[in-house]
Amino acid sequence: MPQTVAKPHVLISHEMLLPMQPLLEGAYQVHRLWEYRDRLAFLDGPGRQIRAIVHAGEMPLHRDLLSEMPQLGLIACVSVGYDGVDVPWCKAHGVSVTHSAGLNAGDVADLAIGLLIAAWRGVVDGDRRLRAGRWTSSDRMSPRHGLRGRKAGIVGLGHIGEAVARRLAAMDVSVAWWGPRPQDTRLPRADSLLALARDSDILVVCARSDPGNHHMISQPVIEALGPQGLLINVARGALVDEAALIAALKDGRLGMAALDVFEQEPTPPARWAGVPNTVLTPHVAGATLDSIPAMVSLTLENLRRFFHGEPLASPIGD
Repeated sequence: MPQTVAKPHVLISHEMLLPMQPLLEGAYQVHRLWEYRDRLAFLDGPGRQIRAIVHAGEMPLHRDLLSEMPQLGLIACVSVGYDGVDVPWCKAHGVSVTHSAGLNAGDVADLAIGLLIAAWRGVVDGDRRLRAGRWTSSDRMSPRHGLRGRKAGIVGLGHIGEAVARRLAAMDVSVAWWGPRPQDTRLPRADSLLALARDSDILVVCARSDPGNHHMISQPVIEALGPQGLLINVARGALVDEAALIAALKDGRLGMAALDVFEQEPTPPARWAGVPNTVLTPHVAGATLDSIPAMVSLTLENLRRFFHGEPLASPIGD
């Protein structure tokens, strides 16, 4: 009789990735981390056989867990972001990390522009006023500024930042940027984040989150953007000092904010009660029916290559 080859053991780290299980089961023995309430029992049992983890990159994946998986060799992030993974530690311990580099940049940029227009032109507030029967002639007599000729600053000029910049240029908005490292681009780079905020009408946060830039959008940066300014965040909630942002919106030191990401997700709705001039969406920028299949496909390809000893398709360096 032909001998049955055992399937490699793969761990899905978070419930949001459960729809991937049917795609994995043909080739792998699949485990679901959230079902193991006793983590010690898991690590002493199935955890010793795990060779790869399919992960949502923004979720914390602690060293204490990873270090007890002796066969672990790959963390395949379905997401573009991987801020929940300690990449240097993984590299030092022989664990490769992959992600879906750039695959949803256009979709994230599209939502950033949608948030910009919604906040700048008062779209959400106008919808609420109309539906509540508060549309009066004074609405037409209280116009807002248009966007043509405004200045936008982009924080982080990666795939998403570049896509946002292209869209802003088509809207006749002038664009500058700032990031910790120079980029090969014709766009002017500000001397500092504070200088970028001070010289911008709109600040769009597109940077990758890491331990070194926690709360980089600080109270001084928020105040430099000013009482007429608009802050947009489509990156990670940890990049913005949310308490300082809310305080500045309430007392008028910042004009407007449009956020797709938050420090705690889901964000408590009570936190935003009474906070004026905001447009909020529930972390949906990168998730479309176009980008998700591409990200899943790349993750599956990275798994296939790992288990066949081939070069990974989208590895992360340190």
